[in-house]
Amino acid sequence: MAETQLPKLVIFGDSKRPHVSEAIARFESFTAEKAQTLTVCGLDQCPEDQLTDCDFAVVFGGDGSILYAARTLAHRDIPIIGVNLGKLGFLAEFSIEELEQFFGDIISGKAQVEKRMMISCSVLSNGIEKFRSTAINDVFITAGPPFRAIELEISVSGQPLADCVSDGIIIATPTGSTAYNLSAGGPILTSNMHAMVITPICAHSLSFRPVVINAENTIEVSGVKLNEGTTVSIDGQISLLLSDNDTIRIEREKSDFLVVNNPVRTQWQTLATKLRWAQKLKYTI
Repeated sequence: MAETQLPKLVIFGDSKRPHVSEAIARFESFTAEKAQTLTVCGLDQCPEDQLTDCDFAVVFGGDGSILYAARTLAHRDIPIIGVNLGKLGFLAEFSIEELEQFFGDIISGKAQVEKRMMISCSVLSNGIEKFRSTAINDVFITAGPPFRAIELEISVSGQPLADCVSDGIIIATPTGSTAYNLSAGGPILTSNMHAMVITPICAHSLSFRPVVINAENTIEVSGVKLNEGTTVSIDGQISLLLSDNDTIRIEREKSDFLVVNNPVRTQWQTLATKLRWAQKLKYTI
């Protein structure tokens, strides 16, 4: 009889965060005879050769840890299992107890694996690319020091959209629609949509409202008037100072990232529990 091949795992976690090391040790003990752990990665680097044969990536921490892991795993089609040890945990869908409960279903292929789109951000200076990164949640431009309003020129697939005088702008994926975009007044999108949201940050115009566009479009943002500290940021984790002659180009990434869904709750239940979205009014008597 052929020997059953154990699934191969790569574990991500920031050991400096509270409870992460303990949770990883507990999980490795639980999976000692159920799976093979190839390596445990921090949030600074992960050996490329260990990712080649990986079946699942298990990320311990908050959504920030998952954003890092998802960018690291971009183009590899490795499903991510997020274990929430942070504060909010939209992407980190499982508790450690739930992961242990459903681990058999996950490795046997019974759990739902959702495809979510990513976006690619490139910065061009005089037509020459000087920066490129994949974003899971969003790409945003912030005014920066000395904190005067900036002016940005925005086009969609070569067609002028708007001149935006504001504190900046956010281009978000459906996954990122519940992050910075939501705080800035943008809409919530279902996580498996193929769309991007363009949301101004404190626009100096009451008529400039967020816009949802098809993900197959290309967005270009050019600076008309910037500050010395004007910055483009990827998922709030990677940043680059911008110059007046820079153009930021955002388009859909060719590959998706894969998230293992928790079978005990839906996206809408997550919104209701995490953000108290659409909660009933509390009446006093």
